[in-house]
Formats: sequence, structure tokens, C-alpha cells
Amino acid sequence: MTKTKTSRRKVIITCAVTGSVHTPTMSPHLPITPDQIASEAIAAAEAGASILHLHARNPTDGRPSADPSLFMQFLPRIKQSTDAVVNISTGGSSLMALEDRLAASLQAEPEMCSLNMGSMNFALFPALDKPAAWKHEWEPELLEATRSSIFKNTFADMEFILTRLGQGCGTRFEFECYDVGHLYSLAHFRDRGLVSGHLFIQFVFGILGGIGADPENLTHMKRIADKLFGDDYSFSVLAAGRHQMPMITMAAAMGGNVRVGLEDSLYNGRGQLATSNAEQVLRIRTVLDALSLEVATPKEARDLLGLKGGDQVAF
Repeated sequence: MTKTKTSRRKVIITCAVTGSVHTPTMSPHLPITPDQIASEAIAAAEAGASILHLHARNPTDGRPSADPSLFMQFLPRIKQSTDAVVNISTGGSSLMALEDRLAASLQAEPEMCSLNMGSMNFALFPALDKPAAWKHEWEPELLEATRSSIFKNTFADMEFILTRLGQGCGTRFEFECYDVGHLYSLAHFRDRGLVSGHLFIQFVFGILGGIGADPENLTHMKRIADKLFGDDYSFSVLAAGRHQMPMITMAAAMGGNVRVGLEDSLYNGRGQLATSNAEQVLRIRTVLDALSLEVATPKEARDLLGLKGGDQVAF
């Protein structure tokens, strides 16, 4: 009897290389300079990440930065060295103005950008509960500032981003949904025609101010997304800190995609700091292999998500 060979489902690995949540004191391995960010991104792509989610930092003190000139010090190098999809943050930091958060993306016109689907409390101040000899004064000041500030993305802000960056630059989005209401906001924009095509939705768990990192919440988010979007979306999961690997493993088993990286967690196992982003990529690849799941190539990710291709970006 001849056995029919069945193709295995492909899983997109996104790697969020540095972010704006963690600070230099928290890990000596956090990429800070453009050279470090480029090197970490390239290594993550070589390890199997097909999408690279990117922020910039001040190379002197590691403070989150929206300066397009810093992005342009690592974006061309990444493009020249790997075929991975470049995904630039439009979230930046909760303390940045909208025009600053969009500056690099509007200049680079990337294939993909992240888009937080609403205003929310984005609380980092609990990190102050762990006493530290801070390397820089701005670190505890930024963490404390999140106690009394919000991340602002009003409907007007999101309309502007979808129109100016999406329709204007041909950029598609990783829709970051930190709670169930964000899914309904996304459905609103889809119904109005500001969003179309196959959606890539990132369920975000474990940020104080958003939905908790509980398995029940993942199944609930997927159930609501199925109700709202049917077969016209793919989901991915990111989870903060110690929740990273358990939650993304569950996501993969449920038919989803995964996100790793030092933006989301500084660790590679209990009590063990990850020395690179590539370590986390390789760790989840081991899990995916055990689940008999294959990793999507950049081309396969582009085909699924309807991206314009790296040759159409402005860097």
C-alpha cells in the first residue's frame, strides 16, 4: 500500500529584536546600537525567523528612540543580509507622540508595520519592585512614568495610520490586539474598507493593562476572531516574560504563529538570561519540530500575508 505524503502546516516565526519595554540594566544582552540591532536581527533570521519586528534605541544610553536616522543605520544592512520581512513598530513607546512613532515607517515604507488596535494603559512600573542599580537615570523614570500615562491610539490615529501608511505606502500590518475589544475595533475598520485582505493578528498577553496570559484567554481571543473574521485571518501570539514559551507553544498547537525576541522576554529558560534573540528562535523551532510543524520561509510568509516584497521598500 502506498502512503500519501501530506504537507505539514507552516508556522511564521516573528522575532521582536529589542523593543522599548526592557532597559539596559535588565540584561547586558539587550541590543542597543544600530550595529547590535542589525547583527541580532540577521542572526535571528538565519535561525529561522521570517519576520523581524524592529525598534530603535539611542546608541549612547539605550533609551527608546523614534529617530529615522537610527533606523536607517540598520535597515539597509538587514535588507542586504537577509530575505526576512522587515516589520517596523508604529507603537514606539507609550511616551512618544504619534508623528514621532510614524516617522521612520513613513520614510522607509516597509512591507509590514505593527499597529496597536487602541489606546490603553501600558504599565511597566511593576519592574520597579525589583531593586536595581540602574545604569541610566532615564530607566526608572520611564518605568515610573507608565503609572500615570497611557498608550494613545485613538480611532482618528488608527484611521490616519491605515490611510497614510497602509493605503499610501502599500504597507500591511501586524494588528496587535491586547484585549478582546481590539478585535472588534479591527472588525470596524475592516467593515469600513480601511482594512482588507488576509489579516495578520497578533494576540498580546501579559501586559499590565491588557488581557492576562491565561490559556482561557487565548482560546477566547481565537473564538472571537473566528467569529469576526472567519478564514480571512491568521493569528500569532506574543506573551510577556515567563509566559512567552508556554503561550506561544499553545498557539502553535492551536493553528497559530509565534513571536519570540528580547522585546517580549529576556530569558531562555527559568532564571537564564537569553544571550541573543537567535537563542529564542532556535528554542521555539525545537518545539515546533516536536509538534511536526514546519517553519515558514520569508517567501511563504509574504505569500500568505499578501506583502509587497522587499524590493518595493524605500531603504
